[in-house]
Amino acid sequence: MKAIVFETPGSPSVLKLQDIPAPTIQTETEVLVRLRAAGINPIDTKLRSRGTFYPEKTPHVLGCDGAGVVEAVGAGVQSFQVGDEVFFCNGGLGGPRGTYAEFAVVDQRFLAIKPAHLSFAEAAAAPLVLITAWESLYDRGRLQAGQTVLIQAGAGGVGHVAVQLAKLQGAEVCTTVSSEEKANFVKQLGADSVILYKNTDVVDEVLTWTQGQGVDLAFDTVGGQTFYQTIPAVKIYGDLVTILEPDPALGNLKTARTRNLRISLELMLTPMLQNLVEEQEQQARILQQCARLCDRNLLKIHVSQTFPLEQAQAAHELLETGSVTGKLVLLIA
Repeated sequence: MKAIVFETPGSPSVLKLQDIPAPTIQTETEVLVRLRAAGINPIDTKLRSRGTFYPEKTPHVLGCDGAGVVEAVGAGVQSFQVGDEVFFCNGGLGGPRGTYAEFAVVDQRFLAIKPAHLSFAEAAAAPLVLITAWESLYDRGRLQAGQTVLIQAGAGGVGHVAVQLAKLQGAEVCTTVSSEEKANFVKQLGADSVILYKNTDVVDEVLTWTQGQGVDLAFDTVGGQTFYQTIPAVKIYGDLVTILEPDPALGNLKTARTRNLRISLELMLTPMLQNLVEEQEQQARILQQCARLCDRNLLKIHVSQTFPLEQAQAAHELLETGSVTGKLVLLIA
């Protein structure tokens, strides 16, 4: 099969289109998927530049997110059949099992039926960001109807689905964006208050919006100094969830401690990295629930640009500018 591979970490130029052996079904519960699209995530660019979790397993095929058509099934597969359209988040963390390729093998327990209302590109863009936002808001943050939530970078990949999931839970949503164009975008997704963070003090705006109280829950999808700058915008005894590791060189938790904040760390890759089967099955159930929301037109996935598989290098270069609205996707012929 054709796949985008790299041997040693580096710039986007290390990504090469090559012919490598196609994966084959090894156990009776595995499914062979002919991929039609692969989602591109920031984790892909980090693994490409820094090295994968399994550096000894070369060549490396990136891509956790995929959507395609079932090509073959193992003898014990009961949930899927040849011809089913599916989507998933699996593999892509090192070695040849990734979605920047024509085929992928996935255990049936970690697959979900693709939403009928979504294109293959939209479905491939969805899994990692949907699971991340769902776990962050609903599991870590325990978001309830009527609560207020601040979502940092609401026009981004994770952010734009987080805005929608928060609204579906009945929350009031405030979000930060960098431009008027992105402000209009998040308003269409249902955001109640939009802050152009380059032009104003985010904390002051949030405190004004919440009558001086701060939000019940803040969701940081940016990291770095943004994590620490978010702390005073959260109410006393409130929740702060971040999807990036806080850097102690950039701030401290004194204000968080005095405000009795509950701080949660979210990494949706943990079940894959730790081989936690039940947790991976739960993530597949999250995708199934989100698929139903998509098919009821209650949840939308925004793909800002697609690239043919052979242009993965250009896609990585664009993602690393940090200005993408929604998601980027590779289309696989």
